[in-house]
Amino acid sequence: MSAPKKIAQRSLLITSAALLTVSGIAPSAFAAPRPSGTPTAAPPAHMSQVGGARLGVPGTQVNLAAGVPVLPGDLSARSWIVTDAESGDVLASHNAHWRLPPASTLKMLFADTVLPRFPRDQRHKVLPTDLAGIGAGSSMVGIKENETYTIRDLWLGVFLRSGNDAVHVLSAINGGVPRTVRDMQAHADALQARDTHVVSPDGYDAPQQYSSAYDLTLFARSGLQKKDFREYCSTVRAKFPGATTSKGKGKGTRETFEIQNTNRLLSGDTDTAVYPGIAGVKNGNTTNAGATFTGVAERGGKVLLVTVMNPEKHEHDEVYKETARLFDWGFKAAGKVQPVGTLVPPLDATPSARPSGAPSAEVTGAPQGTARAGSEPVKGATAPGGSGGGAGTALGVAAGLLVLLAGAAFLVNRRWPLPDLLRRRTRP
Repeated sequence: MSAPKKIAQRSLLITSAALLTVSGIAPSAFAAPRPSGTPTAAPPAHMSQVGGARLGVPGTQVNLAAGVPVLPGDLSARSWIVTDAESGDVLASHNAHWRLPPASTLKMLFADTVLPRFPRDQRHKVLPTDLAGIGAGSSMVGIKENETYTIRDLWLGVFLRSGNDAVHVLSAINGGVPRTVRDMQAHADALQARDTHVVSPDGYDAPQQYSSAYDLTLFARSGLQKKDFREYCSTVRAKFPGATTSKGKGKGTRETFEIQNTNRLLSGDTDTAVYPGIAGVKNGNTTNAGATFTGVAERGGKVLLVTVMNPEKHEHDEVYKETARLFDWGFKAAGKVQPVGTLVPPLDATPSARPSGAPSAEVTGAPQGTARAGSEPVKGATAPGGSGGGAGTALGVAAGLLVLLAGAAFLVNRRWPLPDLLRRRTRP
């Protein structure tokens, strides 16, 4: 798409938003009703039209034209979406608003809601009540009662091992699971994630709990504006505190053990390669949800987000393989394919909004919406407390992943690309 066409398209979006504001029509008026009951066996004939009318139409939505690559033909996921993380353009989708169980990808909303509230060096001694109510068969990082952990420890447990025990402890610090669920729902509503109904903070299967590929992408895009979120979701492996061992009458010693990210595009697997340019975000897997995943990656200065929900093909690591194929398509199609929709801004977006940890125009001296001359991302540092050998974090994201929203307009001209991670990280 030419620069004038892009400007015209964004101007139309801004004008539409302004008209909605003036007319007093709430954005929720265009959303499908709040989810109820259980997910349908097939996508509903009419789904939410948040982000564009075509996103509410069942089936695959893409504008194929001369020069646009054909979508992969071996996709089995019930729902998926490919978006430009900076502009918010939806490049292609398949049942984007189908309300499905999210599994642990819902932890992105949990983190985006709770993470900013507590400093990373705050310490908490775990009480038995903190670990009450964790679902049977939950993924756990191995938190022990009566042991003390930092907030950073707990978030590493959430992102790397998808630890429901870490989620429950953080929820206890936040005032309890019921309050955290209410906070998450309120935040989802503020992000215009109209397909999402929160019942548990960890994504564990629960009646009437689901989200959509569109909403999960909104959560990832919002979370990635936060520096700590970017660090945690891109950490490959780190040391985690174990139990305190007693040695006679002397002071006990605290052991540590290594935890590794279960995002296989980030850490690799026996038949799944680390994806070039990957930098998070979150995976999940439960009985009802199947496998779910949202990932972010950069190539050639373009940052894409891909969400895949519940592949019907039950091959090993299938959700990652389908995600990788959609990333490959997206990077080839970017700049050639006309979008079929857009990621909407949060309701409370303000003209001064910018990512956490990002340089402001006032500090850098650069005009707002432009990149600072000579600025470069941090390339592949090791996480504090983590092991070395290129196995720490993709901290190009910590240098600033992307600019999201400012007022009714998308300020997307400034770019902070992710590093080429493939050259800097060895296979585990």
